[in-house]
Amino acid sequence: MTIQTVEIPEGTEAFGKTIDAFARFGHSAAVRAHGLLFISGQIGRRPDGTAGETVEEQTELALRRIEEILRQENLDLTALVDVTSYHVDIRHNLPEFLTAKQRFIDAPYPSWTIIGVDGLASPELLVEIQATATYPENG
Repeated sequence: MTIQTVEIPEGTEAFGKTIDAFARFGHSAAVRAHGLLFISGQIGRRPDGTAGETVEEQTELALRRIEEILRQENLDLTALVDVTSYHVDIRHNLPEFLTAKQRFIDAPYPSWTIIGVDGLASPELLVEIQATATYPENG
């Protein structure tokens, strides 16, 4: 069984200086195993480390990070098969999340679980998105 981590190069636009968080928290951006790509939860931080001001902006930033991880593996958002998103104050914030999500995710849609939580790693964070993608069967 081959398991490989996906490393995000320093200076990658979507991650900027936040790239050090993977080492600091002791996890990989993504792991490739059994024809799947398991993407760690991505948050709505700008490349300079500041959090997006709105749920919509944070969702877009998190999805751009996922998009960049997929790009590193020669994939795109259509490769997503399963997604879980975690939301602070879900009833209030869901409409903004859905607005941003609809700009990125097209049919056929991946499975998606939406979970309300009391908080995330930092108090300014409002959404975190974890995903699994599949590689082409002949790739």
